[in-house]
Amino acid sequence: MTSDMDERGRPALAAAPEAALDYYLLGSETGAEGVVVEEFALADDFRTVGLNTAGWTAADGVWWSSAAFGRAMREDPGLRARARAVSRPEAEAAYRGLGGGELPGEAWLRARFHDYQPLPDAPPLRLNPPRAPEGFHETRVYRVLLAGEPSLPRLAEVVTLAAEAGDPRTRVVGTGALRTASDVFTWDVRRIGPGAACSVDLTAHLGTTSGEALGSLLRRLTTAMRHAGAVPVTVERFS
Repeated sequence: MTSDMDERGRPALAAAPEAALDYYLLGSETGAEGVVVEEFALADDFRTVGLNTAGWTAADGVWWSSAAFGRAMREDPGLRARARAVSRPEAEAAYRGLGGGELPGEAWLRARFHDYQPLPDAPPLRLNPPRAPEGFHETRVYRVLLAGEPSLPRLAEVVTLAAEAGDPRTRVVGTGALRTASDVFTWDVRRIGPGAACSVDLTAHLGTTSGEALGSLLRRLTTAMRHAGAVPVTVERFS
């Protein structure tokens, strides 16, 4: 994605995603026990319509697919605490170290998705559709909803933290912005109940009919939030 850096410069948003799938290490106090792989199904406008979850644990040595496990990662704080987001190279190293050998490629892993979890899907909720500023043909508003609360130091890579971000009563903990050759994006990271949930609220002013930059940014913001400790639940579009 061709882009201008914002006032702080954020190489994390300028870099290409390292993998198409989401990887987690499943562990305990004694160390890693297995690997979990996930992928959201997306509508054409990037809102989520479903989730696939598969995993492997050293104890049984076989791959399994479970929608119930994917739901539990988002609903059960204890299980969520055991799942740590990692890059694919980290997942490869852990899988090898646990005796699984070479982690299969992503096409093979997708073929292990047998228990699809549909997610609620509805057209954008147009309460007060924002008027696109001059020079843009459309404005969209998205919310990336996540379970848990991210580590604030890790968030500093993708937002400017609020002065009172460490206070659990602070709702907007950070803001960010990015301008591409044709589009302008701004976002807020919000607490939704301290420790329980959070969101990334993104406003996209689009100057091109291509959604490439928008889809890429949603992916990168979601990945940054995962690596900061929150688990994505859904992406909703409000306008």
